[in-house]
Amino acid sequence: MTPQALIGRAASNTIKEYLKQQDRVELNIAVTGPSGSGKSTFVNAFRGLGDEDEDSAETDVVETTMEPKAYHHPKYQNVKLWDLPGIGTPNFKADEYLKDVQFERYDFFIIIASERFRECHIQLAKEIMRMGKKFYFVRSKIDQDINNESHKRNFDQKRILDKIRENCINGLKGIGMDDPAIFLISGHDLSKYDFNLLQEQMEKELPQHKRHVLILTLPNITLDVNEKKKEALKKNIFKVALVSAVVAAVPVPGLSIAVDLSIIMYEVGKYCSVFGLDEKSLKNLCEQSGQSMETLQALITSVWYKGYLTGSLLSELRDATLLVSEDAVERVFSFIPMIGSVVAGGLSFATVYFMLNKALNDITEDARKVLMAAFQTL
Repeated sequence: MTPQALIGRAASNTIKEYLKQQDRVELNIAVTGPSGSGKSTFVNAFRGLGDEDEDSAETDVVETTMEPKAYHHPKYQNVKLWDLPGIGTPNFKADEYLKDVQFERYDFFIIIASERFRECHIQLAKEIMRMGKKFYFVRSKIDQDINNESHKRNFDQKRILDKIRENCINGLKGIGMDDPAIFLISGHDLSKYDFNLLQEQMEKELPQHKRHVLILTLPNITLDVNEKKKEALKKNIFKVALVSAVVAAVPVPGLSIAVDLSIIMYEVGKYCSVFGLDEKSLKNLCEQSGQSMETLQALITSVWYKGYLTGSLLSELRDATLLVSEDAVERVFSFIPMIGSVVAGGLSFATVYFMLNKALNDITEDARKVLMAAFQTL
């Protein structure tokens, strides 16, 4: 292997590692509540899994979690949802409970109840607040409540939801919680009810670097979530293109084009994964929606996805006009050290910036079409 090729490979690996580090920020979410409240189902749904999928948290009508157990996000191993032991026993003491589950390691807590909120929920919330961390009250199994009421002649879903929310708020106020926010959720279908409001609140209250990771790991269940993911990824394109420009300033013929190809391929693969267009995510969506893999894949028309899926993306990128121009200009100006570095850096920045924006727009549109087709049958 030539010295130039060795330099190119080293530069490519260094940049890939830099890009990966941005998504390796740790996020630890604690999920707690009484036995049978739907903690494990929520943990699974947040990770895009069903209760019977591989690596899903165990669910049962009796308490199955005897100590904190971490469940990693399937695509971001640094994001963990912790299924905590149930609360609500006669001898429950919030301070001892938080000590036992190692309170300090969690970024925030989600406190779940499937019926009414009780004294143990308040004790826990106040202790978490006293120790300086965030918590969110989630009322689970809303789908069951709606189903139980749906047979009545005067059934009105909005009225039922308002009544449940009001009962929860009044109950919490009655046992000492001022102005509580309640999020109504179905663990079996996060696209319904208040999950969107919950994730918006979590976003607002997380530091920027953790907010980015949270958005990327949200389940692909609504068009709003997809737009948030697009905006989060778009903000990163400038930084990625800037890194490419810096490498292009190194006067090694062929180095810039090789690194740009590597960067674009890596980012396109990430876009497909984040939007659930990878094969495993599509299979899960087919199982949930009843649609066939052929039906959903037929909706995905971008060359980026097809190239990523078939492994032909590298050859297609090499044929792209901007990359061909970049290679030619880089070779011509490599003989003019200062000017050549500036021109090569600027062209490399423009190439990566333009192509990643185009790829992100196309892949987001593909994800939108797939999501709409799948949710027509959900």
